[in-house]
Amino acid sequence: MKNLLLILSLFIALSGYSQQATYLDGKYKAEKGGQVYVAQKQHVVDDIKPITDPNAEIRNVILLIGDGMGVSHVFAGMTANNDRLYIDQMPFVGFQKTKAKNKFRTDSAGAGSALATGEKTNYGSISVDSVGNPTPTILEYAAGNGYATGLVVACKVTHATPAVFIAHVPKRNLYEDIATFFVSDSIDVFLGGGSDNFFKRETGVNLRPALEAKGFQIVQEMDDLANIKSGKVAGLFANGHLDAYPKRGEFLVNGSDKAMEILNQDDKGFFLMIEGSQIDWAGHDNDVGYTIEEMLDFDRTVGEVLKFAEKDGHTLVIVTADHETGGLSVINGDIEQGMVEAKFNTTGHSSVMVPVFAYGPGAEKFCGIYENTAIFDKMMEAFGFTK
Repeated sequence: MKNLLLILSLFIALSGYSQQATYLDGKYKAEKGGQVYVAQKQHVVDDIKPITDPNAEIRNVILLIGDGMGVSHVFAGMTANNDRLYIDQMPFVGFQKTKAKNKFRTDSAGAGSALATGEKTNYGSISVDSVGNPTPTILEYAAGNGYATGLVVACKVTHATPAVFIAHVPKRNLYEDIATFFVSDSIDVFLGGGSDNFFKRETGVNLRPALEAKGFQIVQEMDDLANIKSGKVAGLFANGHLDAYPKRGEFLVNGSDKAMEILNQDDKGFFLMIEGSQIDWAGHDNDVGYTIEEMLDFDRTVGEVLKFAEKDGHTLVIVTADHETGGLSVINGDIEQGMVEAKFNTTGHSSVMVPVFAYGPGAEKFCGIYENTAIFDKMMEAFGFTK
């Protein structure tokens, strides 16, 4: 009997290996234009309990932006991860429309500004109105009301999505100008890349002394970040952008954990934006494997945030995108093997609605279909802020 069970187990294991090998060795024929990817690293998704008091006071708001993440990106990640993500444990779901003020097809600057300020702006602009006047952001409102604030991103901190929460410039590529806005009392923790925009500037002005004068502890190695327990932190871990996953390691997970640890020491509460920056770049590259690896890294980060919120009970978590990138379609899949067959329809952004997922007190208000500016309005309401 034992021998029979051993043979049966071996047969099942070899069958699975044979199926996966079929996907990897080119024997599986993808649809024209399709790419086949078998997940290399899957993660266990722990159960997240529903919030026991949906009417609890909201002290913290954590906004996670999967840059370029559409419904198909989420579903591709889900399929690759054996049909389960942390995102799918967020019980309230909506959709937001992404168009910019002057273009139907937006970019991260225009769409991000709408999320951050509640105002539509032009394609390529960073939190200014259509004539260039600054529009205050949710991060600035939080700081002005005595809350701690932070940004954690897998790109340069001066890139469009993080920039829209702290800077006000007419063009997204004014990276050195954007860097000066981080020398501020409005932000407590920022972690990402882009040290050259601060320390090796074309203007010749090194921002290190100015940051230190504002009380920032400047770190450029993750081991050094791990040793910081409190205070203001400027973490710049690459000259430019951070590497793609998995080369950058668990930066997004660990950086987000550290930001929550530090910001949560504020008696009043905090606002934190976390970006899965390179989902977008994978879409521009039309690379299904890159897309899924970034999507799963983002979901692991969502998981850490949900665990924090579950324990805290006073944290609203929102997961959304600024826009969709690539026009991704999932054609086929194999949940057991983590195989996804998908293809892209463009190397640019598409104009489709993108999903919104919410968890925690106030999460039910994110159901429905609305403009991206409504995300700002709902966060303001959650905090109890007025313009």
